[in-house]
Amino acid sequence: MTGAVPLEVIWHDVECGGYAEDAELWRELAAAAPGGTVLDVGAGTGRVALDLAARGAGVVALDAEPRLLEALAARAAEAGLPPVPTVCADARDFALGRTFGLIIVPMQTLQLLGGPEGRAAFLRCAREHLAPGGTLAAALADALDSFDGETDGLPEPDVLEAGGATYSSLPLAVVDEGDRAAIHRLREILAPGGARSETLDVIRLDRVTPAEVQREAAALGWHPRPARRIPATAAYVGSTVVILGG
Repeated sequence: MTGAVPLEVIWHDVECGGYAEDAELWRELAAAAPGGTVLDVGAGTGRVALDLAARGAGVVALDAEPRLLEALAARAAEAGLPPVPTVCADARDFALGRTFGLIIVPMQTLQLLGGPEGRAAFLRCAREHLAPGGTLAAALADALDSFDGETDGLPEPDVLEAGGATYSSLPLAVVDEGDRAAIHRLREILAPGGARSETLDVIRLDRVTPAEVQREAAALGWHPRPARRIPATAAYVGSTVVILGG
């Protein structure tokens, strides 16, 4: 990419770009997808989409943030990959006019859709875009226990250096809000001249179990299959990937 990198792209890379524990699962599922076609929902800057495209999958990347998709397209070109089509749309309301052998929802995108109604809207859209014999796979974060850095200690921050500046994102707390968990992060920029700036970012994830998603999906005509596990690491919580057939 050339020119100034938008902050949305930098923070996405800081907080999501280093995660690779799920890569083997997406590769396995993509290799078995009918027609080798994949729809990556919540694709961001291409962490998963570009990896699969480099392995020959026909990937379409969908995200609600246009600047993230612009970065994805630029990175595909820089890597010499075939163009990766991008679609800027809400995961709860999209119509692409085609089907895919695999629809993936990495990380916790499914938990950003606003509860049961939002998940149902997505599942209906996804079902319309699934090819015969295809699969939908969506990752859910393991139980998000409440956490307070003042009493429990703080984990290591996520750090990225770009353009001579250092960007760090430090998890401060996970606050229980009933049906959601609010993850509070301190974002800090250390400029080349030493100037420092800080902002507080909060992301809210729906609390939902794999069994609940399976029941919701079955009510809409999906066929649940055995779920898959992605173990926790020192830096990331584990997740369960719900697998559904059409």
